[in-house]
Amino acid sequence: MATKIAIHGAAGRMGQRLIALGVADPNIEIVGAIDSATHPAAGVDAGIVAGVGEIGIAIGAELPDQVDAVIDFSVPQAAVAIIKQCCQHHIPVVLATTGLSDQEQDELNTVAESIALCQAPNMSLAVNLLMKLSEVAGNALAKHPTGADVEILERHHRFKEDAPSGTALAFGQIIAQAMGQSRHQHGREGRPGQRAHEEIGYHAIRTGDNPGEHTIIFGLLGETIELRVAATSRDCYAQGALVAAQWLVGKPPGKYDISDVLGL
Repeated sequence: MATKIAIHGAAGRMGQRLIALGVADPNIEIVGAIDSATHPAAGVDAGIVAGVGEIGIAIGAELPDQVDAVIDFSVPQAAVAIIKQCCQHHIPVVLATTGLSDQEQDELNTVAESIALCQAPNMSLAVNLLMKLSEVAGNALAKHPTGADVEILERHHRFKEDAPSGTALAFGQIIAQAMGQSRHQHGREGRPGQRAHEEIGYHAIRTGDNPGEHTIIFGLLGETIELRVAATSRDCYAQGALVAAQWLVGKPPGKYDISDVLGL
């Protein structure tokens, strides 16, 4: 039986890809396309907006009936609102929206006591596998005799508004937990002096239509390790979210992430 999925943020770039890929998957049934009532696409067939032809589901502001899971790719305030609605109806949620405030995150943590919530700063299955590999590398290099310098390089399209990316910050948190760095340095200029061993450096590049690349550099004396993952299209994020939504159905209330989906 196909999993009935509603997309929140359906008129956005990621929402459109979720609609298109969900319609093409025989194991998924798109039953809702939710977005702001003031969006120019409100009332338009979601398939038309996504470029796949009519699917009989108009973009609207209300959560439909008979939904197995909701995928949210929107903005923080809207994400919190839809998740509260899902909590009232006991519907699991895949949360892909980033940039939440501490207060908003606290609200979601409370909600996760009542529903299954899969939250990740990046829905790519490959990115989440690389996070696990970065943790393994960090643990192995934590006591390296010459020490390991960690730098995180990320590239995204010119339209991205935050820097560094939420994914880059997540890599940094994972590695700092494994290796003990206490300082997070965002870029360098002038004469900052000798690199501090306890820092992780972040460097954000914004260019063209790049959908996302992350490179984790472990610099040793005499050798270097680089772990890199690069998206060739945004479909990897949409596919990961769809896989997560199917996996989440039937799970008990609680916080999950893509590592759980992958069984890592």
